[in-house]
Amino acid sequence: MKTEADVIVVGAGPGGAAAARYLANEGFDVIGLEKSRFPREKVCGDGLTPRAVKEIQLIGLETPREEGWIPNYGLRMVGGGHRLEFPWHELESFPNYGLSLPRAQFDHRLAEHARAAGADVREGWHVDALLIRDAQGEFVVDSDSAERAAAVRPGGEARVVGVVARQTDEKGRKVGEPTEFRAPLVISADGVSARLALGLGLERKVNRPMGVAVRTYMETPRHAEEWMEGHVEIWSGERGNSDMLPGYGWIFPLGDGTANVGLGTLSAKGTPSGLDHRGLMKGWLEHSAKDWDFGDQIGGIKGAAIPMAFNRQPHYVPGMMLVGDSGGMVNPFNGEGIAYAMQAARRATEAAVAAREAGSDDAAREQALAAYARMMKDDLGGYYSLGRVFASLIEHPTVMSICVKYGLPRPLIMEFVSRLLADVYEPRGGAWSDKLLSAMVRVAPAA
Repeated sequence: MKTEADVIVVGAGPGGAAAARYLANEGFDVIGLEKSRFPREKVCGDGLTPRAVKEIQLIGLETPREEGWIPNYGLRMVGGGHRLEFPWHELESFPNYGLSLPRAQFDHRLAEHARAAGADVREGWHVDALLIRDAQGEFVVDSDSAERAAAVRPGGEARVVGVVARQTDEKGRKVGEPTEFRAPLVISADGVSARLALGLGLERKVNRPMGVAVRTYMETPRHAEEWMEGHVEIWSGERGNSDMLPGYGWIFPLGDGTANVGLGTLSAKGTPSGLDHRGLMKGWLEHSAKDWDFGDQIGGIKGAAIPMAFNRQPHYVPGMMLVGDSGGMVNPFNGEGIAYAMQAARRATEAAVAAREAGSDDAAREQALAAYARMMKDDLGGYYSLGRVFASLIEHPTVMSICVKYGLPRPLIMEFVSRLLADVYEPRGGAWSDKLLSAMVRVAPAA
């Protein structure tokens, strides 16, 4: 079995599979290691904004409707007795439609897309640890070597040179002997657990937002609607006698007789809220969205944490890049992560190509790889900083109530807000709202 490559990609979600596809297209020898087997379920809203659709177009993945890709042409916002519809904008930089597809299908198709480019994506491989090389030699990260592992930092001599993994059976149990996989570059796309980053002592930043989301699938006669619907009123208890929570509920039609129905809340500092999210969702469904005529629930209510706003850094240490949820690359405004994970995969590939072009100059190669972290901050740092301010404001029930009561009735304000929340605006020129958003993003610190 082949265990050496140019790049090892850990995880085959949107970030990992996209990285494998891009790298293979550029001629890199890629081994991808995914602990699960496809198709596998993931907690997600299954809705893709035009920003995500753009990334899907860039990677060359076809999205025919007859294969389950359901288009949507705008966002419907519900709250405070108002229902406002905002069509996706006609922009040069983004398509004017979104898509919906269950994550179990989306991730599988993206992994197959990577394989079609020549990436060796292997299912049923659980990565246990990193291989590190320092001045004393090579070692595997464990509790006894934690201090040495923490020395893997930009500018240091220690670097990641591979991973240790074990195969898993159909139930996800680890079987067989540990196997070492080696490569000059490891891409950590292992999701919210970020086990590889934590092994290097890269702890979560406590001043960054963290979301919690729950979702299920519900039968509905409105399954073919071409709108994404968001409900901005989520109450901690009985409506009117409790606090309005920072977050929203969603309904994303899937065209197969069902809709993805979910709810998420936000903690500005990432501290556990202690909320019963399943209970909140049941209460929301009992008092809202009755016009969807929901029937049977398909499967249970499943939940997950959502790391936001670059809550784990640096995104590059010698020999390893963080892509997607492992680096907290989730939009604090709306909880979207797929678009940004795929964007990070593009940028990681650009850095890898630049490093290869540096040839035998070790310093130049390392400088090219390290540029990945700077590219991600240049791309998203300002916008995510605005999201951190947004999260800290709406965490106050009074502010959230004022926004719903006085903001929703004003279409001009909500037109701007819809572009801000979806991160879909023209970065150069465009309408007044695009110009204002671009200016705000440019002046915000990319922390």
